[in-house]
Amino acid sequence: MKHITRKKIAFLIADIVAFIVLVALDQFTKVLAVEKLKDKASFPLIRNVLELQYLENKGAAFGMLQNQKAFFILIAILIMVIIVYVLALVPEDKKYNALHVLLVMVGSGACGNMIDRFRTNYVVDFIYFKLINFPIFNVADIYVTVSTFLLLILFLFYYKENDFAFLSFKQQKKFREFK
Repeated sequence: MKHITRKKIAFLIADIVAFIVLVALDQFTKVLAVEKLKDKASFPLIRNVLELQYLENKGAAFGMLQNQKAFFILIAILIMVIIVYVLALVPEDKKYNALHVLLVMVGSGACGNMIDRFRTNYVVDFIYFKLINFPIFNVADIYVTVSTFLLLILFLFYYKENDFAFLSFKQQKKFREFK
């Protein structure tokens, strides 16, 4: 088995701390939304552009797949397992720092919404971009959307195919045979 360095442990601890902070921030905003917005009129932040509006979403993005709690929890767990696997294998190179941050953001968003589904059978959404009538969303959704978009940009324009050789089962097998 490959030796785990102090630097690798420090990266993983930073990932865990960031994950906890991001999930806590998401959950805190949802608690505030329940306390301040539930059963109340929407609260405009920028008139006719952005407002806070309480919604209990039992589906996925845009309200799709209503009442599929078990499916969503399973998907969130699968996403988090894959993220932990990738983070454990990522080389200790500076070029992967952004990958660490973005994967932690995706995992935090998935976990934040999974916590809601597990506890209440729905996700608390409360941010409404009224200007374009965008579906109501939450902080966890922002984590997932922004980080997925940035990951796509990194995969298309920054990382090269061989930058992910560390994920190849063939590569790991060759590494074990070499030792």
